Amino acid sequence: MQATRDFSHYVRHAGPGLAHIDLAVEGVNCAGCMAKIERGLSALSDVTLARVNLTDRRVAVEWKEGTLDPARFIDRLAELGYKAYPFEKASAENSEAEHTRFLLRCLGVAAFATMNVMMLSIPVWSGNVSDMLPEQRDFFHWLSALIALPAAAYAGQPFLRSALRALKAGGVNMDVPISIGVILALGMSMIETINHAEHAYFDAAIMLLTFLLVGRYLDQSMRRKTRAVAANLAALKAETATKFVGGGEVRDVPVAAIAPGDIVLLRPGERCAVDGTVIEGQSQVDQSLITGETLYAAVDPGSPIYAGSLNIDGTLRVRVFAASEGTLLAEITRLLENALQTRSRYMRLADRASRLYAPVVHATALLTVLGWVFLGASWHDAIVTGVAVLIITCPCALGLAIPTVQTVASGALFKAGVLLNAGDAIERLAEVDHVIFDKTGTLTLPELEVTNAAEIPPDVFALAGQLALSSHHPVAAAVAQAAGAKAPVVGAVEEPGQGVRGKIDGIEIRLGKPSFCGAEQLVENSAVIDPEASIVAFSRGEERYLFSVRQGLRPDAKAVVTALQERGIEVEILSGDREAAVRAAADALGVNSWRAGVTPADKIARIEALKRRGFKVMMVGDGINDAPSLAAAHVSMSPISAAHLSQSTADLVFLGKPLAPVVSAIDYARKALHLMRENLYLAVGYNVLAVPIAILGFVTPLIAAAAMSGSSILVMLNALRARRADDRVRSARAIRGFAQARALSYGDS
Repeated sequence: MQATRDFSHYVRHAGPGLAHIDLAVEGVNCAGCMAKIERGLSALSDVTLARVNLTDRRVAVEWKEGTLDPARFIDRLAELGYKAYPFEKASAENSEAEHTRFLLRCLGVAAFATMNVMMLSIPVWSGNVSDMLPEQRDFFHWLSALIALPAAAYAGQPFLRSALRALKAGGVNMDVPISIGVILALGMSMIETINHAEHAYFDAAIMLLTFLLVGRYLDQSMRRKTRAVAANLAALKAETATKFVGGGEVRDVPVAAIAPGDIVLLRPGERCAVDGTVIEGQSQVDQSLITGETLYAAVDPGSPIYAGSLNIDGTLRVRVFAASEGTLLAEITRLLENALQTRSRYMRLADRASRLYAPVVHATALLTVLGWVFLGASWHDAIVTGVAVLIITCPCALGLAIPTVQTVASGALFKAGVLLNAGDAIERLAEVDHVIFDKTGTLTLPELEVTNAAEIPPDVFALAGQLALSSHHPVAAAVAQAAGAKAPVVGAVEEPGQGVRGKIDGIEIRLGKPSFCGAEQLVENSAVIDPEASIVAFSRGEERYLFSVRQGLRPDAKAVVTALQERGIEVEILSGDREAAVRAAADALGVNSWRAGVTPADKIARIEALKRRGFKVMMVGDGINDAPSLAAAHVSMSPISAAHLSQSTADLVFLGKPLAPVVSAIDYARKALHLMRENLYLAVGYNVLAVPIAILGFVTPLIAAAAMSGSSILVMLNALRARRADDRVRSARAIRGFAQARALSYGDS
């Protein structure tokens, strides 16, 4: 009796009428494998999505809910020659770590054998043109066979197993020509050795395996480093939370048991498991992942706090508004995983070329053998030439040309505070020559800030901040936060609709409306009051001060606009805000092209007009009303604080308060696109040059092995340049550092 397989535990809802499952797949090593799996699964009826993530060897499948049993996908993958099982992060990581160790062992065996076989081959090469006795040459050949055959049997397992699975499934992959080449080289060498011939090719076969294993190990290590970024995010997730269950009683429960509206306790040293609002207590928290700031943030009643934040020194009560997979941290993780799964335009081109390559390689090698025989060469010499062609034309370099760059670039962008939400975003971003910014929430911070903080004496600012802690008004909260106030004024009283008052050393102090503080005359006499700002007055005895509170520009907005203009990119502001506010922002940033009071339809019309003139437009916006224009632009970007609809529409999402990631993203994208093209030119150029030389018989299997492996390693090493900052990327980082320094000095003022 066959056991029933129930994988419903691993299935999750993916949208209206859609189900989703992630499967771990063994033996996925190249772009050809990815294309084969995706085509095979997509051929099943009712499957709407099949996407392979080569980085962690996972396939995501979506289908119409209630139409297919998830076990059918595992059976289909088995038919294609791949073992699959439901993806679980812990087991997948253990499996990947074991695979990495296995590759390293294979590499060690192959490298040891190569050194020894080469040591035996050099005397044979020199002896063939001098006076080596045939018996001595045979002895060295047999010693080489004794070393190479068992070494190849062990070190060749990654390629031989993969090729065997592909052949059993009735297909081919990149490992098939590799395996055929190695087996033919070893078989020919044994025949040559038995027949006391001058040449054997043990050195070529084992060197080929060594170089290929170097490439595969480097590729595996690079992908593990990229996966480590997602793993670092996972490490920030708390699995349990301390929930209030009534009557002051608390209980540790799984995060899955937490619902919006619940109240949880967050002790010092604990990571927050939910998104919520502080309702009691004060503390410092490390929420650098969300804000991009390395400084601790002060939180008190009314402050938001996010999953993954580390509570430093105070006990907090938090009212939950999102938990489990609904948190901002979970959304960031999903965006990162999506960036690793999506595929670029160039990557799809390389996939198609790689699919055609295996049959072309086999046909080329066969025609080479037959051609040489037709021209009068011996079968021996013709097969040796065919082996060289088979080895030198392996499409490994082409298959690695684009995925390696995209993997490295995705990790570099994340470190710069940018997450990809579309596979071809890198190419489109690299083409940008016109950037449109929304103002509110994009060029400005979503939070209120005191814009004239530098004009207020520090002692007055600090005292006003303490008094503001006793008010529930958001404008007062902005004053308290800007002042860095920790303790409220004892005995302070809030008068609804007016302000808050208290006494310090017998002197009354007040914070609130100008009329409440006796500052009407000061308001009338002030010539530089921002018409867009809220005015808060503070009085201490006979002293009067005014605080201007509004949404301020992001600290590095001016530097970012300047950096974009230096790169030849035109900058424009389109905002639905009032003309005075937009003009003030444009003047402060040095932007000449701006429009106020525009509707979403107006933004789309402007983008379409620019596109008709040949511009590649990037839209940067955050509101729900920006979603249509984000979709209309050539490429789009949103801050992490944006509305969910804007985030899902945007091609990229950036973290934190600074705008510097916008510049960094463009710089990294341009560099990545340049490297993608370079890698394609290297891979194609190598074959254009090497294949004719091999067909003409000027290349031995040894030289072919070195050339093919060298091209693959060169492509991967070139891809690693995508994570190294050039001068412009470093300047973008400097902008971000400037922004943080400015924020620090502002907080200290």
